[in-house]
Amino acid sequence: MSPARAVVVKLKLAVPRKMALEAGRRLGWGVADQAVSSLTNFAVTIYIARSLGARELGAFSLAYVTYSFALNASRGLATDPLLTRFSGADLPIWRRAVGSCTAAASVVGVVVGACVTVAAAFIHGTASAAFLALGLTLPGLLLQDSWRFSFFALGRGKLALLNDSIWAVTLFPALYILRRTGHATVFWFVLAWGATAAIAAAVGVYQAKVIPRLAGAPEWVSQHRDLGPRYLIEGTTNSVANQIRSYGIGLLVGLAALGYVQAASTLMGPFMVIFFGLGLVTVPEAARALQRSERHLKLFCLLISSATAVAGLAWGVLLLLALPRGFGSWLLGSIWRPTYPLVLPFTISILGGCGSGGASAGLHALGAARRSLRAMVMGCVLYVLFCLAGAVVGGAVGTVEGAAVGAWLGALLYWRELLAALRDHRLAGQKPESGRSQSGRHRRADTIQDRPRRRGRPANRPSSAVRADS
Repeated sequence: MSPARAVVVKLKLAVPRKMALEAGRRLGWGVADQAVSSLTNFAVTIYIARSLGARELGAFSLAYVTYSFALNASRGLATDPLLTRFSGADLPIWRRAVGSCTAAASVVGVVVGACVTVAAAFIHGTASAAFLALGLTLPGLLLQDSWRFSFFALGRGKLALLNDSIWAVTLFPALYILRRTGHATVFWFVLAWGATAAIAAAVGVYQAKVIPRLAGAPEWVSQHRDLGPRYLIEGTTNSVANQIRSYGIGLLVGLAALGYVQAASTLMGPFMVIFFGLGLVTVPEAARALQRSERHLKLFCLLISSATAVAGLAWGVLLLLALPRGFGSWLLGSIWRPTYPLVLPFTISILGGCGSGGASAGLHALGAARRSLRAMVMGCVLYVLFCLAGAVVGGAVGTVEGAAVGAWLGALLYWRELLAALRDHRLAGQKPESGRSQSGRHRRADTIQDRPRRRGRPANRPSSAVRADS
């Protein structure tokens, strides 16, 4: 082999290795940040389960799904357009965009927080206290989350990790002080959870050297109205489904059963850290795979679904073995026994969600927004119907079994849409034969007009159809 040929071969081998190392680094920051972010939520859930019992845990679950709805609304209108259009932008451009983006997230927090506070006046008992504390702290919670995604858009995941770490470090002493001073109620726990997030949000201003411009919030939403509403609907659909499921379980079988379901969900927390951490980078990596070929994209989606499913199955089996051997009573206290029968069907449900995850990343990389939204809506409808039907028939165990059926049907829907989107993308890339009209290409605007573009475009134009789901 000639020296020149040898150099070419070495370069070809070095480029994929470098790409793999960079992807691994991005994945590492994403998983680490998600681990710390989930740790704060996990700590509050476990603390309430051990200190207050199933009824208070059920009340916290209602507040938490409401927070998740607000979070997805904020991401759809604020941070998702930022990730799509300003990822990798120059620092001055990024700062101007983040000033408006974080303001939009704060405004969403104020509006939804006011609605939640008003709703708390019409709810009685433990749930009312949880809703009141959430309404008071939602602006800080959503602002903190917007800093997190802003740092990932800049490519500085370590700043997001530091900000989430500040939240965690301030939360644990706050929970301890509440218990020692006799304020161990769901109101004070939720208030401490949100207040410490506001502290991290204030630190985010210093980290980014950007002050949210409230006057820029309406302009941000208007400027990105072609993306925001679409992301808003897709992001909040799943939250709405979870809310309906939680409210339905609470009404049909009681808050205690809802607490058991929440406890089983919490047990899957360590795996969900990996799952959501991957979600920060799977869509950008899927877009890079698409730049190589459609075949690489399909293989990448299969790899993501398979790898996460194997990890989810391993964690579920570990829980089934460890909970009866003392881990259950240590972690959940007295409620571990009624929670244990939910672990197996919950694991099966998680595997269905893993199947949807890879296909969802592929749909977003292709820019197939209509197909992605269609799969999300249809999957969520099936999920809610089977969950509520299961609750009526079998209580807490029945609703988780119904969730498993709905999750697997949703995975089939996602893969059907992905295969159709790949076919559309392939046909759209073919040149029309002579004498044929080109109008047929425009019938597939779903996958053509939003086709991912290369990074490095001007900041006022979409750089890709890529977004980060978490």
